[in-house]
Amino acid sequence: MQLPNATTQCFADAQQLAAAATEWIIEQANAALTARGVFRLVLAGGTTPAAIYRQLGALDQDWRGWQFYFGDERCLPVADPERNSQLAATTWFEPAGIDHRQIVAIPAECGPVEAARRYAQLIQTALPFDLVLLGMGEDGHTASLFPDGCAFTEQQLTLAVTNAPKPPPQRVSLTPTALAASRQRLLLVTGESKRRALHAWQQGVALPIAEVAKHGSLNVFVDQVAT
Repeated sequence: MQLPNATTQCFADAQQLAAAATEWIIEQANAALTARGVFRLVLAGGTTPAAIYRQLGALDQDWRGWQFYFGDERCLPVADPERNSQLAATTWFEPAGIDHRQIVAIPAECGPVEAARRYAQLIQTALPFDLVLLGMGEDGHTASLFPDGCAFTEQQLTLAVTNAPKPPPQRVSLTPTALAASRQRLLLVTGESKRRALHAWQQGVALPIAEVAKHGSLNVFVDQVAT
């Protein structure tokens, strides 16, 4: 499958995709750690990344040198299971015993405007990231960048979302500018429900994921049923 501004690899099913993505992430981490002594990784939410986080959390891996960031977050209490930070914690950080000082969560419990302001300051010194993980919704959204969403400028690194079309409406997201400030980017797409958005992207429809893809190179791992 050819997608604009992207390099695509197709896998037989979600399990093969998750295994390949896990291996690829470790390869990127080892390369970054060898070159710079640190691996800065931006995490995504969703069921496909969760499967990968579980595989990573089960590895016998030295996690020192890894630093974790988030592409978006829901404005919910810190311990709410619907938060992306909690998903990563339960599937990866806690099983692997990762030090909380390596995790730079979005303070979304402060509300979208204040959290976006704070997170922009926190990530400025981390750029460029080494790897940004992305997912895609059935409507072509990625992170919390939705069709017909909030306006933002090219200079912004974060976005306060107040009207997301799916609950909760208040969120914080990295912008395409911030998501592009990375040495590598990997989009994970699984499931038949994503097929319509992938085909729309392929045909040039102005979806949020298509806008993000324009900002630098993008690797796409997709399973067979999504194509």
